[in-house]
Amino acid sequence: MVYKVYYQEPKQEVPVRERTKSLYMEAESEREARLRLKDKPYNIEFVQKVDGAYYEYESQSEHFKIMENV
Repeated sequence: MVYKVYYQEPKQEVPVRERTKSLYMEAESEREARLRLKDKPYNIEFVQKVDGAYYEYESQSEHFKIMENV
């Protein structure tokens, strides 16, 4: 499954909506996605499953790239 992860850098900063970044990754569950990112300097805000029509929509974006080895 593909998940979209919304996050802020670095972990210590207070989240500001305008600085939210996102990445796409393959994982078996939301928990696995979070565990694979635990060593990164990311303050994870939200992890969302991307499938069906939402996947089709997101895949048309120029920013859509599934991260490898995250």
